[in-house]
Amino acid sequence: MPKKIQITELVLRDAQQSLIATRMPLSDMLPILPKLDQVGFYSLECWGGATFDACLRFLNEDPWERLRVLRKNCPNTKLQMLFRGQNMLGYRHYADDVLEYFVQKSVANGIDIIRIFDALNDIKNLQTAIHAAKHEGAHVQVAISYTTGPVFTTDYYVEYAKRIRDAGADSICIKDMAALLTPYKTQELVAALKKAVDLPIQLHTHYTSGLASMCLLKGIEAGADVIDTAMSPLALGTSHAPTESMVAALQGTEYDTGLDLKLLNEIREYFMGLRKKYIESGLLDQSMLATNTKALVYQVPGGMLSNLLSQLKQAGKADLLEEVLQEVPRVRKDAGYPPLVTPTSQIVGTQAVFNIITGERYKMCTNEFKDLVAGKYGTTPMPIDPEFRKKIIGDQEPITCRPADLLKPELEDLRKECAEWTEQDEDVLSYAMFPKVATDFFKKRAAQKYGVDAKHADAAAQIHPV
Repeated sequence: MPKKIQITELVLRDAQQSLIATRMPLSDMLPILPKLDQVGFYSLECWGGATFDACLRFLNEDPWERLRVLRKNCPNTKLQMLFRGQNMLGYRHYADDVLEYFVQKSVANGIDIIRIFDALNDIKNLQTAIHAAKHEGAHVQVAISYTTGPVFTTDYYVEYAKRIRDAGADSICIKDMAALLTPYKTQELVAALKKAVDLPIQLHTHYTSGLASMCLLKGIEAGADVIDTAMSPLALGTSHAPTESMVAALQGTEYDTGLDLKLLNEIREYFMGLRKKYIESGLLDQSMLATNTKALVYQVPGGMLSNLLSQLKQAGKADLLEEVLQEVPRVRKDAGYPPLVTPTSQIVGTQAVFNIITGERYKMCTNEFKDLVAGKYGTTPMPIDPEFRKKIIGDQEPITCRPADLLKPELEDLRKECAEWTEQDEDVLSYAMFPKVATDFFKKRAAQKYGVDAKHADAAAQIHPV
């Protein structure tokens, strides 16, 4: 029986996040939304990830208003977001009441599918998000953070997929953020997951190592139901496989997507114009489009590699990069083999830099590394050696429960903190994740609204209370 493959289009979120640091403004999206909505994509990934932060910090946009505009202009297509479980879209764990309110408001403003993941693949950190999304009637897709290493066998991923199914997910995504999948590994993994769990499987892999299209094809042949791609002007390199190429590859086969290549080419022309603009402005560095297999050699994601080099250059120790790259797997092993994704990639990488620069392993430890070892981020894939843990955190009692269980409800306190600036219910959520950045945005918004400069916005807000 023919199996139509469906496509999630990433150009409005992960593609632009990967290539231009999430700097695509809503004004660049608006003209093409009607055509994107006509295509018949499974979904448009357009929100979450770093878009929220970038809207507030760099684009002077309200992310909630962006979502409402996208919803209005794409009435026929499901809108999808990326969500970091208990971290939401920020960089710490948030109390359950804040998370539940965020999910409620995301769905109310237009999100249909919430892709939820945890950096440690710790199901405990996903439970509240899954329950909240299901309560709001959203499609819950739980993502497996894919990585490599001695722990991460096909059996490991099958067991995690079963836990995801038992937690109530509607579908599973294999999320290969670091482009570590290879074609035949993809085939083996997808086949094993399809056999183990009766849920749709979606495949997400970056083009960094040059293998993404091959991985997607092998995944499709093994039974994947949906693939993630990006319109070609913002594809390849650290982004994803090109949408049009995958549609063309599957045409006339049992996997035919049924999507109109002519319409996709019209959309391509629009994004080619944007690509030209981004290159001319310096926003798009064309070196980001080159293939880089270092991720496969060192098992270090491309973004982490550039971050390590940057840290070493600042210390005047760029010549130590090779030693640091060799130290990363050793630190990762000591810390219980966390997948190297945000935020664990930064935590492990920075500790490896410290170990090499100081000339003595763990002479200096970052607070984040101590927290990781103490269990404040959740349970690591492998147990941490008790002697090593004691060396890092002393007699401090490690956390074995769900870290968020130690957090008190905080929504009401947050509401009070930002009360003078809030103009909509959702503002408290922007403030919760990015207090300073959101407050700066609120001040600019008030200044624009009341026609005064930002330094007088405080007074304006008092004169015109909202």
